[in-house]
Amino acid sequence: MNPEPETRRRTGGDVLVDVMRKHGITTAFGVISIHNLPLVEAVDRDLQFVEMRHEAAAVNAADAFARASGGIGVALTSTGTGAGNAAGSMVEALTAGSRVLHITGQIESEYLGPGRPAPSRGVIHEFPAQPQLLDAISAHSATIADAKEAAAELESAIARIQSAPSGPASVEWPTDLQYLASPTHQRPTESIPRAASPADPESVARAAELLAGAEAPLIWLGGGAAGAGEILSGLAHRLGAGIFTSNSGRGIVPEDDPLVIGNFATTPAARDLIADADLVLAVGTHFRSNETATYSLSLPSTLIQIDVEPSTVGRVYPAEVALVGDARATLAAITAALGEPTRSDAWPARITEVRDRVRRDLTEYIGGYAEICDAVRTVLPRRSVIARDVTIPSSQWGNRLLPIFDRATNVFPLGGGIGQGLAMGIGAAHARPDVPTLVMVGDGGLAVHLGELASLAGSGAHVIVLVFNDGGYGVLRNMQEKNGFRRSGVDLHTPRFDLLAASMDIPYHLVQGAGSIAGALASAVDRTGPTMIEVDVAALDPVPGAFVPPVHVPSEARS
Repeated sequence: MNPEPETRRRTGGDVLVDVMRKHGITTAFGVISIHNLPLVEAVDRDLQFVEMRHEAAAVNAADAFARASGGIGVALTSTGTGAGNAAGSMVEALTAGSRVLHITGQIESEYLGPGRPAPSRGVIHEFPAQPQLLDAISAHSATIADAKEAAAELESAIARIQSAPSGPASVEWPTDLQYLASPTHQRPTESIPRAASPADPESVARAAELLAGAEAPLIWLGGGAAGAGEILSGLAHRLGAGIFTSNSGRGIVPEDDPLVIGNFATTPAARDLIADADLVLAVGTHFRSNETATYSLSLPSTLIQIDVEPSTVGRVYPAEVALVGDARATLAAITAALGEPTRSDAWPARITEVRDRVRRDLTEYIGGYAEICDAVRTVLPRRSVIARDVTIPSSQWGNRLLPIFDRATNVFPLGGGIGQGLAMGIGAAHARPDVPTLVMVGDGGLAVHLGELASLAGSGAHVIVLVFNDGGYGVLRNMQEKNGFRRSGVDLHTPRFDLLAASMDIPYHLVQGAGSIAGALASAVDRTGPTMIEVDVAALDPVPGAFVPPVHVPSEARS
């Protein structure tokens, strides 16, 4: 570490550190640049700065840090191209409603001028439309236009991040104002998040009345139900209600609860159960297309829907009772108003039977993957984050069969973008350094950001990279084959992962066939740094059934 000068001038980096400390934020992820030097230097000196190799990965890591910690993730990027590189990952954070503070550089303030975007003046790294870009990919965006307003702009961004519904914020900070901002000259300001309004009392009373009279109730949980798990668990058992979830709602009620069916709503057994239900209570879900078989799934006409976002309620399925408000507060009000429910032992017993059947059916179908699924859950600590990239094991069984006990441990690209899993794993590992983090990734997805293996090795984070190697994009291969399409763009040149791991000084294990995955995972859990485990998909025994993504293809387009 470089020695500190006896008299060091404080800069905008110190302003950022002060704001981060005020909100209990300990870590930032980023790529150093001439356009963020004061910020990186201060965070690296006083807090924790994790060096990433690409701006997109820095945002992914900050996103996962926020999801796994329950706090705010910070990403520092450069201006122009650097901010553009971060855009895709900011779209993911926006889709997921993640609490990410993205601070990007900007050219010197004297060249910005009023009324942007203006014609380019030729300043290096200039991108006149950067504010419009940041506005499109963020729930809140702002420009620091005065060195004395830096803390106020950061506080406003944090207030929006923490408001309901949550989402990421971007702040662009001109380079000169990073150097000129001083903690002693900041305008006093406070961060006051906007709270969700309480749900309508008459609607709460009506919801309680319908729930009390339901004989065959179901609950459907999305990510917006986070934080209400204890109330939901109590309500489900009081009503004898089965719990379905979206992918994002998994683990809100731990999946070892006998009433949790989980992310299996479109399976034949689950469809039959839903057809016999007389009420669904939906909490914080968008009823996404991939979780409703492109909206072909039928639900009971009695739907009670709770969401903090008014436009979500009734958008996919008509809601008999629409409740706009915070999920936890609204459910607490419903529970308080609930009379003696109508219930029998037969409906909960059927729920548990369906829960067991859908898991048994999928376990049989995935063949040799079942051993890996069991080993992951047996060896990995309950608090460990599982960061899943877009790959067959993730989409076929990782998002349904692999038990999740805490929503914060289920980290995946909600927007469906490939290649984000490794960086997410790095971010999650820094949020929960006391337990190992598992990254599930395919060879194709890992290749998107191979450079982040160097970030992982450099950080020394306890991350187990479980790479499933099938020599390309297996999901798309299966889709092309099923629909009679020409096989194109899916067979990739794949690196030697043993040599790649060795070049990073990362321990490596190869899994070929049955019997070796549990030992490899146990060895990786026992050490405190990164490990790579390669699974030879071609050697899986029994051979897994094919997985085809639930994407609608018009019948006229098939051969």
